[in-house]
Amino acid sequence: MKALVKKELGFGNLEIVDVEEPKVGPDQVKILVKYSGICGTDIHTYEGHYKVKAPVTLGHEFSGVVAEVGENVTEFQVGDRVTSETTYYICGTCKYCQSGDYNLCSNRKGLGTQQDGSFATYLIARKESVHKLPENVDFLSAAMTEPLACAHHAVKKATIHQGDVVLVLGPGPIGLLVAQVVKDLGAKVIITGLSNDKLRLEKAKELGLDYAVNIQEEDVKQLVNELTDGYGVDAVFECTGAVPALNMGLDLLKKKGQFVQVGIYAKSEIPIDMEKIIQKEIVFTGSRSQKPSDWEPSLALMNENRVNTKTLVTHQFNISEWDKAYEAIKSGDAIKVILTPVHE
Repeated sequence: MKALVKKELGFGNLEIVDVEEPKVGPDQVKILVKYSGICGTDIHTYEGHYKVKAPVTLGHEFSGVVAEVGENVTEFQVGDRVTSETTYYICGTCKYCQSGDYNLCSNRKGLGTQQDGSFATYLIARKESVHKLPENVDFLSAAMTEPLACAHHAVKKATIHQGDVVLVLGPGPIGLLVAQVVKDLGAKVIITGLSNDKLRLEKAKELGLDYAVNIQEEDVKQLVNELTDGYGVDAVFECTGAVPALNMGLDLLKKKGQFVQVGIYAKSEIPIDMEKIIQKEIVFTGSRSQKPSDWEPSLALMNENRVNTKTLVTHQFNISEWDKAYEAIKSGDAIKVILTPVHE
């Protein structure tokens, strides 16, 4: 079968190659991939900024159909419509595994990073990670279950009340999903972007978010002051990984407000306005990926039409067209880009 493989670390080294069709183990599920989303980490891996166990087939956001099950698998059968968590292996014994926080297991191995992922015709998932798709969730929407689970995970880090004013920094796929989850909780949402985010800010308005602000043309601080009587927003979700956005968020957050860091920065050491965190008694929390308890709620959000993932898909290519997909993402013309397998 054809697979899009990161052959070596460093920039590039991503090629379509013929690989052996994977074999299913006793406790595993073999999935025929329908759609697979390109994540920011896939871009970082391609550009050489994110280390994986090369050679490895990239891709970890996907939907598909069960093609074969292992001898110990009774929960699924051939033909089931499914998606899967990215977790392929955990130690199972550390305190994080014992509490269900698999995303924090130091020995965790993920699909598309340490184990062959979804930019291929088939992949192998462990049975514990596989989820059946609800009736109203189509394959294209389901391919974005993983990023929605990441958004759900981030929103759970804060306590959002009906009527709260919440600021989401960055209108990328994760920001737009975070904003939808927050909106579903009854908050008033402000999402911000730059002039080159025009398409994404328009999508935010289409989704019914309360305010979509181009901070290069509009005064977001004035808006926040008007909406909060000068106190500041109740919570901030930083989804850009840009230092100016981080410090703007700290400035616009109320005293004793909640700040959730979702975006990843290019460097681990960044200049942060620590004075704001101290003097305003801000609760600052990081959010890493997702964990098992985020998946069924995310599928329910899509099934009940409370979050729309499919509308974020602007481009589709097959895995042999990686260069076109990459160009669409880097040009800013895309919100979410989806890949499909090459069927021989």
